[in-house]
Amino acid sequence: MKITFCGVRGSTPTPGAEFVRYGGNTACVHVELDDGTDIVLDAGTGIRELGKRLAAKKTPVYILLSHNHWDHIQGFPFFIPIYQANREILITPGLTDLKQPEAVLDQMTGSYFPVHKNDLAASIQVIPRPMQEDDDEWYISNGLVSRLKMNHPGGGSCYTIKENGHKIAYITDNELYPPYRKQTDFLDFVTFAKGADILIHDAQYLVSDMPAKSGWGHSVAEEAVKLAMACEVKQLALYSHDPERTDDDIDEIIAHCNMIIEVGEMDLICFGAREGQIIEF
Repeated sequence: MKITFCGVRGSTPTPGAEFVRYGGNTACVHVELDDGTDIVLDAGTGIRELGKRLAAKKTPVYILLSHNHWDHIQGFPFFIPIYQANREILITPGLTDLKQPEAVLDQMTGSYFPVHKNDLAASIQVIPRPMQEDDDEWYISNGLVSRLKMNHPGGGSCYTIKENGHKIAYITDNELYPPYRKQTDFLDFVTFAKGADILIHDAQYLVSDMPAKSGWGHSVAEEAVKLAMACEVKQLALYSHDPERTDDDIDEIIAHCNMIIEVGEMDLICFGAREGQIIEF
Protein backbone atom coordinates (compact mmCIF):
# COMPACT_ATOMS: atom_id res chain seq x y z
CA MET A 1 0.00 0.00 0.00
CA LYS A 2 0.94 3.61 -0.52
CA ILE A 3 -0.55 6.41 1.58
CA THR A 4 -0.57 10.06 0.53
CA PHE A 5 -1.74 12.77 2.89
CA CYS A 6 -3.71 15.19 0.71
CA GLY A 7 -5.35 17.24 3.47
CA VAL A 8 -4.51 17.17 7.19
CA ARG A 9 -6.27 20.21 8.65
CA GLY A 10 -9.38 20.09 10.82
CA SER A 11 -12.49 22.30 10.78
CA THR A 12 -11.57 24.81 8.06
CA PRO A 13 -8.83 25.39 5.46
CA THR A 14 -5.93 27.55 6.61
CA PRO A 15 -4.09 29.53 3.93
CA GLY A 16 -1.06 31.59 4.89
CA ALA A 17 2.70 31.50 5.34
CA GLU A 18 2.49 30.07 8.87
CA PHE A 19 0.70 26.93 7.64
CA VAL A 20 2.86 25.97 4.64
CA ARG A 21 4.95 23.11 6.04
CA TYR A 22 2.05 20.99 7.31
CA GLY A 23 -0.53 22.33 4.88
CA GLY A 24 -3.90 24.00 5.12
CA ASN A 25 -6.24 21.68 3.21
CA THR A 26 -8.91 19.75 5.10
CA ALA A 27 -9.22 16.00 5.56
CA CYS A 28 -8.29 13.67 2.72
CA VAL A 29 -5.98 10.65 2.61
CA HIS A 30 -5.31 8.64 -0.56
CA VAL A 31 -4.61 4.92 -0.20
CA GLU A 32 -3.34 3.11 -3.28
CA LEU A 33 -3.46 -0.67 -3.08
CA ASP A 34 -0.83 -2.93 -4.59
CA ASP A 35 -2.88 -3.43 -7.76
CA GLY A 36 -3.41 0.32 -8.23
CA THR A 37 -6.92 0.47 -6.72
CA ASP A 38 -7.63 3.96 -5.35
CA ILE A 39 -9.32 4.37 -1.97
CA VAL A 40 -9.92 7.90 -0.71
CA LEU A 41 -10.55 8.55 2.97
CA ASP A 42 -12.71 11.69 3.26
CA ALA A 43 -13.34 14.41 0.70
CA GLY A 44 -12.15 17.63 2.31
CA THR A 45 -10.41 20.31 0.24
CA GLY A 46 -7.36 18.07 -0.11
CA ILE A 47 -9.26 15.93 -2.62
CA ARG A 48 -9.08 18.70 -5.23
CA GLU A 49 -5.36 18.26 -5.93
CA LEU A 50 -5.73 14.49 -5.70
CA GLY A 51 -8.36 14.67 -8.43
CA LYS A 52 -5.82 16.18 -10.81
CA ARG A 53 -3.61 13.11 -10.40
CA LEU A 54 -6.43 10.57 -10.60
CA ALA A 55 -7.88 12.22 -13.72
CA ALA A 56 -5.26 10.42 -15.80
CA LYS A 57 -6.65 7.03 -14.75
CA LYS A 58 -9.86 5.35 -15.88
CA THR A 59 -10.34 2.95 -13.00
CA PRO A 60 -12.98 3.29 -10.25
CA VAL A 61 -12.44 5.55 -7.25
CA TYR A 62 -13.66 4.35 -3.85
CA ILE A 63 -14.44 7.09 -1.31
CA LEU A 64 -14.90 6.20 2.37
CA LEU A 65 -16.41 9.09 4.31
CA SER A 66 -16.06 9.47 8.05
CA HIS A 67 -19.04 11.86 8.35
CA ASN A 68 -20.72 14.81 6.64
CA HIS A 69 -19.27 17.82 8.41
CA TRP A 70 -18.11 20.42 5.89
CA ASP A 71 -14.39 19.89 6.30
CA HIS A 72 -14.83 16.27 5.21
CA ILE A 73 -16.97 16.75 2.12
CA GLN A 74 -16.35 20.31 0.90
CA GLY A 75 -13.73 19.34 -1.67
CA PHE A 76 -15.95 16.83 -3.47
CA PRO A 77 -17.51 19.33 -5.94
CA PHE A 78 -13.97 20.18 -7.13
CA PHE A 79 -12.87 16.55 -7.63
CA ILE A 80 -12.14 16.21 -11.39
CA PRO A 81 -13.11 12.50 -11.76
CA ILE A 82 -16.77 13.29 -10.99
CA TYR A 83 -16.85 15.30 -14.23
CA GLN A 84 -15.36 12.50 -16.34
CA ALA A 85 -17.87 10.61 -18.47
CA ASN A 86 -18.56 7.07 -17.23
CA ARG A 87 -15.92 7.26 -14.49
CA GLU A 88 -17.03 5.06 -11.59
CA ILE A 89 -17.16 6.76 -8.18
CA LEU A 90 -18.31 4.53 -5.32
CA ILE A 91 -19.01 6.29 -2.03
CA THR A 92 -19.48 4.72 1.39
CA PRO A 93 -21.10 7.29 3.73
CA GLY A 94 -20.27 7.49 7.41
CA LEU A 95 -22.44 5.93 10.11
CA THR A 96 -24.00 9.25 11.10
CA ASP A 97 -26.82 9.51 13.64
CA LEU A 98 -28.99 11.40 11.16
CA LYS A 99 -29.27 9.22 8.09
CA GLN A 100 -28.12 11.46 5.25
CA PRO A 101 -26.08 9.18 2.98
CA GLU A 102 -26.47 11.55 0.03
CA ALA A 103 -25.15 14.64 1.85
CA VAL A 104 -21.91 14.68 -0.14
CA LEU A 105 -24.02 15.00 -3.32
CA ASP A 106 -26.79 17.14 -1.89
CA GLN A 107 -24.31 19.98 -1.36
CA MET A 108 -24.40 20.26 -5.15
CA THR A 109 -28.06 21.31 -5.27
CA GLY A 110 -30.19 24.38 -4.80
CA SER A 111 -28.25 27.52 -3.91
CA TYR A 112 -25.21 25.65 -2.56
CA PHE A 113 -23.24 25.04 -5.77
CA PRO A 114 -23.56 26.07 -9.44
CA VAL A 115 -23.23 22.54 -10.86
CA HIS A 116 -26.16 20.29 -9.93
CA LYS A 117 -25.44 16.73 -8.83
CA ASN A 118 -27.66 15.42 -11.64
CA ASP A 119 -25.39 17.06 -14.21
CA LEU A 120 -22.25 15.18 -13.19
CA ALA A 121 -20.83 13.03 -15.99
CA ALA A 122 -19.41 10.25 -13.82
CA SER A 123 -21.30 7.16 -12.72
CA ILE A 124 -21.65 7.89 -9.00
CA GLN A 125 -23.03 5.39 -6.52
CA VAL A 126 -23.63 6.06 -2.85
CA ILE A 127 -23.61 2.69 -1.09
CA PRO A 128 -24.89 2.85 2.50
CA ARG A 129 -23.83 -0.23 4.42
CA PRO A 130 -25.87 -1.29 7.45
CA MET A 131 -23.75 -1.68 10.56
CA GLN A 132 -22.84 -5.29 11.25
CA GLU A 133 -22.50 -6.20 14.91
CA ASP A 134 -19.80 -8.84 14.46
CA ASP A 135 -17.72 -8.50 11.31
CA ASP A 136 -18.38 -5.06 9.87
CA GLU A 137 -15.95 -5.46 7.00
CA TRP A 138 -15.82 -5.87 3.24
CA TYR A 139 -13.30 -6.09 0.42
CA ILE A 140 -12.29 -3.40 -2.03
CA SER A 141 -10.17 -5.34 -4.50
CA ASN A 142 -7.55 -7.04 -2.29
CA GLY A 143 -7.97 -4.56 0.56
CA LEU A 144 -10.03 -5.63 3.56
CA VAL A 145 -11.91 -2.63 4.95
CA SER A 146 -13.19 -2.66 8.54
CA ARG A 147 -15.40 0.00 10.11
CA LEU A 148 -16.21 1.20 13.62
CA LYS A 149 -18.35 4.00 15.02
CA MET A 150 -16.43 7.04 16.23
CA ASN A 151 -17.22 9.44 19.07
CA HIS A 152 -18.23 12.73 17.45
CA PRO A 153 -21.30 14.99 17.55
CA GLY A 154 -23.60 13.56 14.88
CA GLY A 155 -21.71 10.26 14.69
CA GLY A 156 -19.55 8.84 11.95
CA SER A 157 -17.13 6.07 11.01
CA CYS A 158 -13.48 5.23 11.36
CA TYR A 159 -11.75 2.65 9.16
CA THR A 160 -8.91 0.19 8.89
CA ILE A 161 -7.57 -1.15 5.60
CA LYS A 162 -5.50 -4.35 5.44
CA GLU A 163 -3.56 -5.67 2.48
CA ASN A 164 -0.61 -8.05 2.12
CA GLY A 165 0.06 -8.19 5.85
CA HIS A 166 -0.05 -4.41 6.34
CA LYS A 167 -2.69 -2.38 8.16
CA ILE A 168 -3.60 1.28 8.36
CA ALA A 169 -6.08 2.77 10.82
CA TYR A 170 -7.88 6.04 10.10
CA ILE A 171 -9.61 7.46 13.17
CA THR A 172 -10.24 11.17 12.81
CA ASP A 173 -12.69 13.59 14.44
CA ASN A 174 -12.81 11.17 17.32
CA GLU A 175 -13.16 12.12 20.98
CA LEU A 176 -11.65 9.33 23.04
CA TYR A 177 -13.10 10.63 26.33
CA PRO A 178 -16.31 12.51 25.48
CA PRO A 179 -18.71 13.95 28.06
CA TYR A 180 -21.64 12.53 26.06
CA ARG A 181 -22.54 8.83 25.70
CA LYS A 182 -19.75 7.06 23.84
CA GLN A 183 -20.38 5.07 20.69
CA THR A 184 -17.09 3.23 21.16
CA ASP A 185 -14.98 2.66 24.27
CA PHE A 186 -11.22 3.18 24.42
CA LEU A 187 -10.52 -0.56 24.63
CA ASP A 188 -12.66 -1.18 21.54
CA PHE A 189 -10.49 1.32 19.64
CA VAL A 190 -7.45 -0.58 20.91
CA THR A 191 -8.82 -3.83 19.48
CA PHE A 192 -9.78 -2.11 16.22
CA ALA A 193 -6.37 -0.54 15.53
CA LYS A 194 -4.22 -3.20 17.24
CA GLY A 195 -0.87 -3.78 15.53
CA ALA A 196 -1.43 -1.29 12.72
CA ASP A 197 1.56 -0.18 10.69
CA ILE A 198 0.21 3.35 11.03
CA LEU A 199 -2.52 4.95 13.12
CA ILE A 200 -3.83 8.23 11.71
CA HIS A 201 -5.66 9.80 14.65
CA ASP A 202 -7.30 13.09 15.49
CA ALA A 203 -5.03 15.27 17.64
CA GLN A 204 -6.70 18.63 17.26
CA TYR A 205 -6.68 19.77 20.89
CA LEU A 206 -4.29 20.42 23.74
CA VAL A 207 -4.88 20.00 27.46
CA SER A 208 -5.07 23.81 27.64
CA ASP A 209 -8.13 23.72 25.33
CA MET A 210 -10.07 21.86 28.01
CA PRO A 211 -12.64 22.00 29.44
CA ALA A 212 -13.85 24.72 27.05
CA LYS A 213 -13.83 22.37 24.03
CA SER A 214 -14.85 19.17 25.78
CA GLY A 215 -17.66 17.61 23.76
CA TRP A 216 -16.65 19.23 20.49
CA GLY A 217 -15.63 15.86 19.05
CA HIS A 218 -11.83 15.91 18.96
CA SER A 219 -9.02 14.41 21.01
CA VAL A 220 -6.14 15.89 22.95
CA ALA A 221 -2.82 14.97 21.32
CA GLU A 222 -1.59 13.11 24.42
CA GLU A 223 -4.70 10.90 24.27
CA ALA A 224 -3.83 9.90 20.71
CA VAL A 225 -0.38 8.89 21.94
CA LYS A 226 -1.93 6.83 24.74
CA LEU A 227 -4.10 4.99 22.20
CA ALA A 228 -1.16 4.37 19.85
CA MET A 229 0.89 2.94 22.70
CA ALA A 230 -1.97 0.70 23.83
CA CYS A 231 -2.46 -0.51 20.24
CA GLU A 232 1.26 -1.20 19.81
CA VAL A 233 1.21 0.45 16.40
CA LYS A 234 4.44 1.18 14.55
CA GLN A 235 3.68 4.79 13.60
CA LEU A 236 1.31 7.49 14.83
CA ALA A 237 0.33 10.32 12.50
CA LEU A 238 -1.15 13.23 14.45
CA TYR A 239 -3.99 14.46 12.24
CA SER A 240 -6.78 17.01 11.95
CA HIS A 241 -4.54 19.89 13.02
CA ASP A 242 -6.44 22.75 14.61
CA PRO A 243 -6.81 25.74 12.24
CA GLU A 244 -5.19 27.93 14.92
CA ARG A 245 -2.01 25.81 15.02
CA THR A 246 0.88 27.24 13.04
CA ASP A 247 3.71 25.05 11.75
CA ASP A 248 5.78 25.96 14.80
CA ASP A 249 2.88 25.11 17.11
CA ILE A 250 2.58 21.66 15.54
CA ASP A 251 6.34 21.14 15.91
CA GLU A 252 5.97 21.76 19.65
CA ILE A 253 3.07 19.30 19.92
CA ILE A 254 5.08 16.60 18.14
CA ALA A 255 8.08 17.20 20.40
CA HIS A 256 5.88 16.95 23.49
CA CYS A 257 4.27 13.72 22.26
CA ASN A 258 7.66 12.18 21.51
CA MET A 259 8.82 13.08 25.00
CA ILE A 260 5.89 11.07 26.40
CA ILE A 261 6.82 8.13 24.16
CA GLU A 262 10.44 8.32 25.29
CA VAL A 263 9.44 8.33 28.96
CA GLY A 264 7.21 5.33 28.27
CA GLU A 265 10.13 3.57 26.53
CA MET A 266 7.90 2.63 23.61
CA ASP A 267 9.09 1.75 20.11
CA LEU A 268 6.76 4.18 18.38
CA ILE A 269 7.39 6.72 15.63
CA CYS A 270 5.21 9.81 16.11
CA PHE A 271 4.93 12.65 13.59
CA GLY A 272 2.53 15.32 12.43
CA ALA A 273 0.75 14.40 9.22
CA ARG A 274 1.93 16.73 6.48
CA GLU A 275 0.20 17.54 3.22
CA GLY A 276 1.95 15.78 0.33
CA GLN A 277 3.65 13.28 2.63
CA ILE A 278 3.87 9.76 1.17
CA ILE A 279 4.32 6.54 3.13
CA GLU A 280 4.85 3.24 1.35
CA PHE A 281 4.71 -0.27 2.76
